[in-house]
Amino acid sequence: MNSHQKELIKATIPILKSHGEDLTQHFYKRMFRHHPELKNIFNMGNQANGRQKSALANAVLAYAENIDDPSVLMGVLKAIGTKHRSLNIQPEQYKIVGTHLVASIGEVIGEAATPEILDAWTVAYHQLAGIMIELEKELYAENAAKPGSWNGWRKFIIKKIVEESTEIKSFYLYPEDGKEIADFYSGQFISIQVFVNQLGLLQPRQYSLSSAFNPEYYRISVKKENGIADNPSGMVSNTLHSKSEGDVISISAPAGLFHLEKESENPLVLISGGVGFTPMLSMLETNLNAIQNKKTVWIHGCRNESVHAFKSQIDTLKENAQWLESYTFYDTVDDHHLESNQIIQGRVDLDKCKDSILLEGAKFYICGPEMFIKTQYESLINLNVSHENIFYEEFGPQLMNLK
Repeated sequence: MNSHQKELIKATIPILKSHGEDLTQHFYKRMFRHHPELKNIFNMGNQANGRQKSALANAVLAYAENIDDPSVLMGVLKAIGTKHRSLNIQPEQYKIVGTHLVASIGEVIGEAATPEILDAWTVAYHQLAGIMIELEKELYAENAAKPGSWNGWRKFIIKKIVEESTEIKSFYLYPEDGKEIADFYSGQFISIQVFVNQLGLLQPRQYSLSSAFNPEYYRISVKKENGIADNPSGMVSNTLHSKSEGDVISISAPAGLFHLEKESENPLVLISGGVGFTPMLSMLETNLNAIQNKKTVWIHGCRNESVHAFKSQIDTLKENAQWLESYTFYDTVDDHHLESNQIIQGRVDLDKCKDSILLEGAKFYICGPEMFIKTQYESLINLNVSHENIFYEEFGPQLMNLK
């Protein structure tokens, strides 16, 4: 891009701030109208609840604000690229997105979108697309080189289903072809693809792997989400919960930047809310199988005991593992919990366990809903934990940028 084109891009920043979501909402409607087959790739739940348009609006704005040096966005772009690799996004799809994004800028902004500005955005988009395509090319090559790995979708058999709580089931997934499967870092996810009858579409979703690596299977633990009205957010989890042992689904190879480093010896503080326990469970099991058994403190919050998955397993582990300490917060508690002093009533409050979590050199991992992550992140910062030692996994499209 030349300097004049960059100035034209920066001139659109006020419009992107005030009308960014109008633009991205128009873009998605336009693109799906011309390419309805893409509905099988995009998460239609996030389309319905507005999270996808918000995430894209934030991304477009961030790119415009950093058009002089897009390299500062590489951390975010790598996270997006990792998700794209897990969804098998291909270069030709970037061309479709670019065509409809630039057309949408002209249609939403109107007369202010001069031919010169549209040309500048065309060049800017192709620059960004080129960065992403090269990044993802490297990710595909890196993934293909791993023993047992694959690019695209691979069929797995659901050989075992275990009810972990009133709303969470674990699914044990074995490769239909019987061949080797790829190892993963604890905390990573897989993408699954199922046909949702209510939508008449294939739908992808990401689910954290909820166990340490086992060379025979992958395990995910899925909460049955209750959709509201026409919001299809819970349709995939409901579809999964209706599956039977022996059914087949498609999955992509493990991916994700939120994970433990295998060789790290730092103490761990795991902070989870609701079904955000799943990557933490993988981390815990991996630590159990490791030689050094790093000091670990796990803080978990959920509504009550009936929805607390894997409670008995964690209690048993804690009795036998000196390196593990845990705190559990329930929104509502019974009298026997208060008497046993094992449960803390209320939402997760890190001040109530700060003496246990402020360990020298500790790494802090947070997973849960958006507001949960923000609250715990701010609590850690207020406890003088460096942001460099805090890692978080946000459900759905990336909307947060905490520092």
